[in-house]
Amino acid sequence: MSAQIGWADWLVIGLYLVGLILLSLYLSRSQHSREDYYVGNHGIGPWAIAISTMATQCSTSSILGAPAFVAFAAGGGLVWLQYELAVPLAMVAIMVFLFPAFYRLRVISVYEYLEKRFDLKTRLILSGLFQLVRAFATAVTVYGISLVIELITGLSFFWSVLLIGAITLVYDVLGGIRAVIYSDVLQMLILVVVLAGLLALLVAELGGISTVFAALPAERLQSLDFAASGLGDGQTFAFWPMLIGGFFLYVSYYGCDQSQVQRELCAQSLNDGRKALFLNGLLRFPFVLLYCLLGVAVAAFASAHPGFVEALPKDGASPNYNLAVPLMMTQLLPTGLVGLAMIALFAAAMSSLDSVINSLSATTMEDFIRRFHRGAWSERTELNLSRLTTLCWGAVTLTFAFFVGRIADTVLEAINIIGSLINGPVLAVFALGLLTRRANGNGAVAGLLAGFGLNLYCWIALPALSWLWWNAFGFGCCFAVGYFVSLLSQRPHLEHGLFWRSQSQQQSDQYWKKGYLLLALWAGVILLVAWALEQYA
Repeated sequence: MSAQIGWADWLVIGLYLVGLILLSLYLSRSQHSREDYYVGNHGIGPWAIAISTMATQCSTSSILGAPAFVAFAAGGGLVWLQYELAVPLAMVAIMVFLFPAFYRLRVISVYEYLEKRFDLKTRLILSGLFQLVRAFATAVTVYGISLVIELITGLSFFWSVLLIGAITLVYDVLGGIRAVIYSDVLQMLILVVVLAGLLALLVAELGGISTVFAALPAERLQSLDFAASGLGDGQTFAFWPMLIGGFFLYVSYYGCDQSQVQRELCAQSLNDGRKALFLNGLLRFPFVLLYCLLGVAVAAFASAHPGFVEALPKDGASPNYNLAVPLMMTQLLPTGLVGLAMIALFAAAMSSLDSVINSLSATTMEDFIRRFHRGAWSERTELNLSRLTTLCWGAVTLTFAFFVGRIADTVLEAINIIGSLINGPVLAVFALGLLTRRANGNGAVAGLLAGFGLNLYCWIALPALSWLWWNAFGFGCCFAVGYFVSLLSQRPHLEHGLFWRSQSQQQSDQYWKKGYLLLALWAGVILLVAWALEQYA
């Protein structure tokens, strides 16, 4: 396709990208060690961490995939809102069991805990697995946004990948985790403004919110599905797999994934880290609701303009629905605002790419390079090695983007399917360390392999089973096998287990009781909003 944006749009985009680089240059002046580079010297406030965390999770995969899921995907619609019920409940579990253990050890890589609790092989296996899965999933994100850049600008796919990747790498390599977090905050604000503006424009164009909802088939407006179970009935997005499977997915992602925990470890105190998790549990749903409602409006627009779907680029024989939102931006927005919309999409991609590359660098540096280096390095040498490792991982993820294709109907589903293969088993390994006395490294690794094998079998042999259940089944299998194997092998090392049973932990939990209750009530509010939308429709 020919280029669809003008010089004013390019000017807006160029100024934004230059601003990001200048910000990273400014922040790089305060870096003196790898601890500065990876965890901001534990000096970042909870609001910035919470917004950055939310920006990473609500990435291009969500901005492209969620509206496409609501509007066009088979079995899709507002049922995606059910997924959000698990988020505040997952935050409670992380605040009670996982985060305090990691913060008190002052680790940079979360997998360092596994060596302290189990052994070296458990640490290396989990760290290596994180690096493989997260690099591949990030490549899917880069692939998705590069298709958008190709569509709107007329650049080739190759140059689109380089454009998004090179800018992100520059400010990530220079500015470290501070640049990641503060740029995410800026990018999140831009994203909310642009999506809210586009939704308002669509609603006005179509004649009001009632008209928008009336244009959708009734099955796409169903936001709660209690009838199906997802256990072999082919209903992937039923209520129970989204609630239960989603709970294990989110606890694993926010509580055991380096790309998220590393940001939480930047907090000034344990209490501030918990505040960041608490805020994320509250703030995430309104934003998810925004882009799901945008999906409703996109579907209504497509219904009113039959030529819109036909104009979407083809992915094989069918339209690529992931490109519906950006194509709509080019059709509805005037010159200049298209550039701002592109910035919003850039922001969504960068907020995922920057944090993952930084976390891949952190795990490589902490779990492999420094762990096996004999002797001592100066802080400056470690800082330079950290930046070089970040650069290398950036090159790897961008290269992967040329080799990933369609895994699911939407980019959003693809990302979640990749993660669901291993989320449950990874969480179970940490749970074995934190919740039991007898578990050891041999058991943890055996359980991890068993849980991953079970999920892989479900993917290949049980296509009618909801992939959301993999997160729960993989957890249960890993925990059971891991504990049983541990009973048959040597005694474990208990020094860093059962943090949640300590007296100081119990006192801290007393302080946060009202916060935990509020998060549980917030899950009820989300359920009520989903029900109200279904009744309104």
